[in-house]
Amino acid sequence: MSQEHGTQQFRQENSADRLDEQTREEKSLVVRENTKRVLRESGLADMLLAINKNLLKGRGQFEEYESIVLFKWGTSHTRRHIWVEVDGNNIRFRLLQHRQCASPVPLCDGEYHTFTEVMWANRVLLQSELKKYYDRPVAESSSD
Repeated sequence: MSQEHGTQQFRQENSADRLDEQTREEKSLVVRENTKRVLRESGLADMLLAINKNLLKGRGQFEEYESIVLFKWGTSHTRRHIWVEVDGNNIRFRLLQHRQCASPVPLCDGEYHTFTEVMWANRVLLQSELKKYYDRPVAESSSD
């Protein structure tokens, strides 16, 4: 009797684990689709591709995660990157930690510059800010 109860409990736990996994996968898919939408609607995806094509002659590489795009270029000694994260409808650029900026656009918390949907709808503003991040990218630490 106790073995039968243990088997039934195992099946219930296993079924719950599968539901949790399915829920995580569904949430992950929603986040990825939203990230694609925001990058496409803002024009940022095209802007990053243009930088890679026109300025870097295709030598950059993109690493894509659930809500993050990491655009890298350079050699092992001069490796640089632009870190873009989509949080809901906001686009965030990760920076080296610094003092908070005084200007109201983009929003700054000392680690990220955040562009709300209203801000990134202004493509000229977004493109000029992206140029700043390209001109002064985050240097990656040496793996030595």
